[in-house]
Amino acid sequence: MRQRNPFVTCAAIAVYLFLYIPLVVVAIFSFNDSRLNAEWVGFTLKWYRQLAANDAMLQAAANSLIIAGCAAVMAGVLGTFAGVALHRFRQKWLTALVLGPVAMPDILIGVSLLLTFMLMNISLGMVSIILAHVSFCIGFVALSVQSRMAGMDDSLLEAARDLGATPWQSFRLVTLPLLAPGIIAGMMMAFTLSIDDFVVTFFTAGVGSSTLPLEIYSMVKIAVTP
Repeated sequence: MRQRNPFVTCAAIAVYLFLYIPLVVVAIFSFNDSRLNAEWVGFTLKWYRQLAANDAMLQAAANSLIIAGCAAVMAGVLGTFAGVALHRFRQKWLTALVLGPVAMPDILIGVSLLLTFMLMNISLGMVSIILAHVSFCIGFVALSVQSRMAGMDDSLLEAARDLGATPWQSFRLVTLPLLAPGIIAGMMMAFTLSIDDFVVTFFTAGVGSSTLPLEIYSMVKIAVTP
């Protein structure tokens, strides 16, 4: 049995501490009875009571969850087909088309989508936000699926075809189960990116379709409680 490298173990622990200690501190200080939160004053639940009574914030959070869920599902379906196409055809123009939104700045995507929605006479709202999020999430799902396809054994598909399976049957019964981890990972990434997005949502959101990042930003401009 190979022994673990103590340096690697210590480095891994240090990275996880660096990532999670700030989150733990924020969680602890959410119970702090201080508006400035600069030092610990005492334990309180009043900030959570204020949050529970804030209908605008709760509605924005619900909108974010709905948008992120729809974007993850739609990007998962479209990104799966895009990832399979990237692996099989290996065309440079196809790679640039699918992965372009991944490399483009958010503000450029937001402005481009806003102009597109205006030209297509699509009203800004929940639908426009979902379509916008799907457009930049597809590339991340496609990357995950493409990397999964690269590690697959193509002889499995050939064996399925030799046994009489149709192209759809071989994809549904062989390819899709093998791609499931990559698809799920891509959908989780899409969900995270969607629920956290601000710039693209800022350009494509309409009246009454505020998300959690937009709502927090609008509160920070005036005054926001802990």
